[in-house]
Order: sequence, then C-alpha cells, then structure tokens
Amino acid sequence: MSDLFFYGTLRYLPLLQRVLGRPLSEITFHAAKLCDHAVYAVQGQDFPMILPAKGAAAEGLLVQGLSSDDLARLAYYEGSFDYDLKSLNVILEDGGEAQAQVFFPTPGAWQPGELWSLQGWADKLGEVTALAAEEEMAYFGKVDPKTMARSVRAIQTRAWAKIMAKQRRTGDPRNIAEDVIVHRHERVYVDYFGMEEIDLQHRQHDGSMGPVLHRGGLMQGSAVSVLPYDPIRDTVLLVEQFRPPVFLIDDPEPWLWEAVAGMIDPGETPEQTAHREAMEEAGVRFDRLEYAGGAYSSSGSSTGFMYLYVGLGNLTQTTITGGLDTEGEDIRSRILPFDEFIDMTDRHLFKDLQLVSLAYWLARHRDRLRA
Repeated sequence: MSDLFFYGTLRYLPLLQRVLGRPLSEITFHAAKLCDHAVYAVQGQDFPMILPAKGAAAEGLLVQGLSSDDLARLAYYEGSFDYDLKSLNVILEDGGEAQAQVFFPTPGAWQPGELWSLQGWADKLGEVTALAAEEEMAYFGKVDPKTMARSVRAIQTRAWAKIMAKQRRTGDPRNIAEDVIVHRHERVYVDYFGMEEIDLQHRQHDGSMGPVLHRGGLMQGSAVSVLPYDPIRDTVLLVEQFRPPVFLIDDPEPWLWEAVAGMIDPGETPEQTAHREAMEEAGVRFDRLEYAGGAYSSSGSSTGFMYLYVGLGNLTQTTITGGLDTEGEDIRSRILPFDEFIDMTDRHLFKDLQLVSLAYWLARHRDRLRA
C-alpha cells in the first residue's frame, strides 16, 4: 500500500474518484501541505507543476493506502506527463507529519508560469476534466497510455459538448429517467473521434416500452459554422479545404467549399469559437454575430451539434490561405457577391450542409442585415 501527496488537479475530488474508479467513501484522504515548495501553472497547459520555494507551503491532499491497482490507474491517467516520484514528509492539518510520494516534473520538461489556484482551475475546467477522465479511464487496460494521450484533447472537447448538451431544453415534457432503460453501454473505440455502443429501450408513442435496440454512436464535440458576410459590399467569404471522409466515400471532389467552421474548445462559448476560427481560417474579424440556429448534423449516427452564425464585417482582402499547421489544415478563401453565391447554392454546387443552410438563412434575412 502507498501514500501519495497530490498538489494539482487530482485534489479535485470528482476527478480523483473517476481516476481511481471507486467511491470517495472507500478512499482515505486528508488535507496536507508540503513546506518549502510552491505550485505553479505550466505555461501553455491546463495542469500545474511543483517546485522548491523557500518559505512557501504547497497545499495538497494526502491520499493513503493506495493499492497496486490504484497506482496503475494513476500511472495510466498521468501517462502523457513526464514526472519523477520523490518521497518527502508532508504536514497534516493537526500538525503531525507523514511520509508520502510526490510527483515532480522532469527537469526542463515544462516552464512555470504564475502561482496555480485549484479553485480557479476547478471553476473553469474541473467539471469537464472529471467528465473527460470518465471516458479516458474506460479504456484502462485496453488502450496504451501513449495512444490515449493523443486523444485527450478530443476527449475533453467531447466532455465539454456533453455539458453544453444538458442546457438544450425546448420544453419536451418527457423524462429520460422514466422513458429510457439502458441495458448495456460500452465505449468501444477512441481516437480523434470516439465510438460507443448501447442496448436500450425507449417509451413509444403509444405509451409502451419498445423492444431492446442495439445502436452505435460516433462521439463528437460540438462545433460552430459561421458565414462571413459584408452587408455594405453584399459579399460573402467561403473557405475550401480537403475533407478525408468525403474522399473515403469515393467522391471524386473531396475539396469542399464551406463556411468557416471549427470545434468548440473546452471552456469556450460558441461565439468565442466563431471569432477564433474566423481569424485562424480566413483572417476575418467580425463586428457582430447573428445566430442562425443550431442542430444535430446527423442525429441518427453522430453526437455532433452545430451552432450556425452569420458574421458581419468588412470583407476586402483577396484570396488568402489559412488554417493551423498543427492541425494539418490547408485552407484557401474566396469572396463572392451574394447574387453569385445564392445562384451557386440554387444550382447545387455546394456539398456542405451547413453552408447550404446558412445560404438560405442569409437570403431570408439579408434585407434586414443590409438595412
């Protein structure tokens, strides 16, 4: 059995519970501190690091009696981080001392920033990190930790999408706690996307429970699609990029013209994503955004939800290239007069559903926006 001192995100009990895979009532923990040390934010990351600091005291959590399985689960969760374990004395709330192992960063692996706040981190990312850990730990013993590390950001994006989904109420009086019975739910694949399978029954329109259905779902985060529009010049901006799924279905034209689009990062609002993606993909700044609706893009097979916007601003640049090299994006943009754009839409020259939806929304609201 081992005792560990946690100074960072694992002090957040909902996260610790999911990583260890057992209820808090079975975990022995105490508030503690490590003298002559301080906890700093890691530059460019969402987690902290601990460093010697004369006269300081790092607040933390002493977790005692950890089993070999607990340690294996912790090693799996921390698999993408470089660290060393050191045995040190920590001070308990009652003034007593205890020896515990502490995760220390490998020298030079990360650069410290400002002092780190657990409460500040928890307010912003605690819920989404704990929810993401639930998916990550579902693959413990099934997926190599280094392979899992590659998927962490996408998993966090999906977790944030789940949190956003809980806010989408339209007034339907049915209650899933009473009207849906889950018999089996498994996570079967993880990478940039996830795949989950479920066996369930749901209440039918005649009031009876239907048969057990076996279904799968492509697990995706939520996204934004925003069409840049200049109401003064009456022009729109489109972007074009290569789409591998379109190529995979044997479409001979996998380069698609689209509106600016991108995934909503954890902690972002859809509006923040719209502004960020417009700059990344097309170098465009908006004076304001017009919400054009939101919907599941393929509700029979995917969890993907798309927020649609028309972004108003000046469109004066010529064709440019954009996108992030880190995401393998190769994007070019094109400015079109509205009449030409809507004519191309009517002639079915665009294959992106979000772009077509935004075209017809803009056609309905164009006079108001120009006024």
